[in-house]
Amino acid sequence: MTVTEITADLVRALLREQHPDLAGLPVREVAGGWGNQMWRLGDDLAVRMQRMDPTPELQLKERRWLPVLAPLLPLPVPTPVRFGEPSERFPRHWTVMTWVHGEPLDRGSIGRGDHAADTLAGFLRALHVEAPADAPIAGDRGAHPRDCTDGFERFIQAVDPDALAGVTAQVRAVWDDAVAAEAWEGGPVWVHGDLHPANVVVADGTLAGIVDFGDMFAGDPAWDLAAAWVLLPAGTASRFFDRYGLAGEAAIRRARGLAALKSLFLMLMGQNGDRGLPGGKPHWGPVGRAALDRVLKGV
Repeated sequence: MTVTEITADLVRALLREQHPDLAGLPVREVAGGWGNQMWRLGDDLAVRMQRMDPTPELQLKERRWLPVLAPLLPLPVPTPVRFGEPSERFPRHWTVMTWVHGEPLDRGSIGRGDHAADTLAGFLRALHVEAPADAPIAGDRGAHPRDCTDGFERFIQAVDPDALAGVTAQVRAVWDDAVAAEAWEGGPVWVHGDLHPANVVVADGTLAGIVDFGDMFAGDPAWDLAAAWVLLPAGTASRFFDRYGLAGEAAIRRARGLAALKSLFLMLMGQNGDRGLPGGKPHWGPVGRAALDRVLKGV
């Protein structure tokens, strides 16, 4: 897909065409974003513009299901309030959503670890409820780790060897243990599917909201439970699982392996040069390495 340059003037023009009552609000670009570009609209709204995503599927999924899920969740999540349709000016989808106040964790920090662990556990308990029959099903995300081994191998081989010096065997051991764990035997539950530091916001030293539900699906909750290591400070994973209370040993083993996979992805996004991933974010490298350390320590 060709990337269209998205500017504040374009956002204002689209609002004038399709939602003129919002066109007078201030428009400010939000740093970050990859598949979609975000623009702050006034104090309490944002415009989510399809950019790198090749299809509108992820935005349409959020439009359909976030209004259903948001009332069930104990943390703020972005909720669609207006729809922007493709036009001659901008031939892709865009959505006006509520703004979740706080700072992305990849640019912030958690100082109240126990509180954040309790908050994340409560959020995921509320989210991980039985999904309806017409809920979306994941493709690559959501599979058992054994079905993701090719991706794991690509990631671990592409990460700069210096970044994994002395720990490669440990990372593989964690992954092998996840592959050997029993599969999820429960019914499909709602899963965010993409919990990493850029998709949660923090305020006052703890979690304050969850964003970017484009990858949500019905399936194995282990994909979200990996956040115990990817998001939370060292030493709080055990507290998280105690508070969550529903995960068995096999789910925790799968989650730990998936956390290793997600950590390698963050490290790749932070790499420069041919080994890195397109659209890289240099500050994600240290974030991913710190998460991997927590995975290896199991805390």
